[in-house]
Amino acid sequence: MNIPSLSCKIEMFCTINPSESIEKIEQAISNIFPYSIINNNNFSINAQSKELRSFEKIYQFIHNNNLQKNYLRSLEDNLQDDTTWFYLNKQAAFVEQIAICEESNESPLGPIKVILTSSNIDAIIDWIVYD
Repeated sequence: MNIPSLSCKIEMFCTINPSESIEKIEQAISNIFPYSIINNNNFSINAQSKELRSFEKIYQFIHNNNLQKNYLRSLEDNLQDDTTWFYLNKQAAFVEQIAICEESNESPLGPIKVILTSSNIDAIIDWIVYD
C-alpha cells in the first residue's frame, strides 16, 4: 500500500448512549483510526486526524475483501464539494472489525460517522477504492 501525500482531514463523530462506556467507544475509534486525537463531552465523541495513514485499516479491509464498489458508492453518494462521508458500525469497530452502514439505524447503538475533507477529495477516493 502506497499512501499518497495528500492533505486531508478525517473526522469521526458518534453519540454516547447512556448504556455505553465512553472508554469502549474511544477504543472502538482507536481500533480503526489509530492516529486520531479523540475528545468527548459525555454525550458524544469526536475525533480527528490530518494523516491519511489513519485510513490504513479501512483501506486494507476494502481491498482484502473486494469491497471497492460498496465504498465507492457510499463515498460518491455522499460527496459534496470537497467533503464526503460514510457510517461505520460502532460495535464492529470495538472488536476491530469494519462494517459500513448504508443508513444510521443499521448500527443499533448508533454509527460512527466518518467525514473526509480535502481539496483533493477525488484523488483520495480514487486511492481508497482503486489503488
